[in-house]
Amino acid sequence: MSEFLGAALGFPAVLFGAALLVVIAFWLLVLAGAAEHDSFQPRPATDAAGLGGVPVTVTVSLVIAVAWFVSLAGSVLVRRSGVSGAAGTLLSVAVPAAALLIAWGVTRLLVRRLRDLVPEQAPPSRLDFIGLTCTIRTGSVSADFGQAEVAAADGSTAVVQVRQTGRSEADVLVAGSTGLLYAYDVDGEFFWVAPFDPALDPRSAH
Repeated sequence: MSEFLGAALGFPAVLFGAALLVVIAFWLLVLAGAAEHDSFQPRPATDAAGLGGVPVTVTVSLVIAVAWFVSLAGSVLVRRSGVSGAAGTLLSVAVPAAALLIAWGVTRLLVRRLRDLVPEQAPPSRLDFIGLTCTIRTGSVSADFGQAEVAAADGSTAVVQVRQTGRSEADVLVAGSTGLLYAYDVDGEFFWVAPFDPALDPRSAH
């Protein structure tokens, strides 16, 4: 037990141990609902290293956990070897480098497995806006002209081209009016819109 504690609190395991404590604290916050598991966006560096395809928080957590375990095991082996002097110093310095290299390899294999288990999400499409309500941003909407602002499910907004046909005086859409996107014209790259009562929008309910 004392040998384990000595290795865990000594160089280099203590470096990865401190990082591991941060990782554990982060995932505890995720479990408590105070943070999201994908709080950090993937970086190009993870893709270049072959670690992309999963949330960067998962990748970093795996690298740190494996590196800590390998550095701990390596430190114990170096101490048991009885090597001292310059050779012992070189071995101690080589342990963290080897730990990072092994952690990268193990994490890369695990990430590949995770990518196979998690289905790829379809890229965002304009068709996702069909069935959503929008706010008219132009003075009026006709069969030839009109723009509206629509909010996606993730909270982002976009200004889209809209058209209205067969309108009557009671169905005129003006700036600030609420409309319903009910169809998309691929060739014209615009949405067909119809008047909509904001009171019927379930997203406006409190």
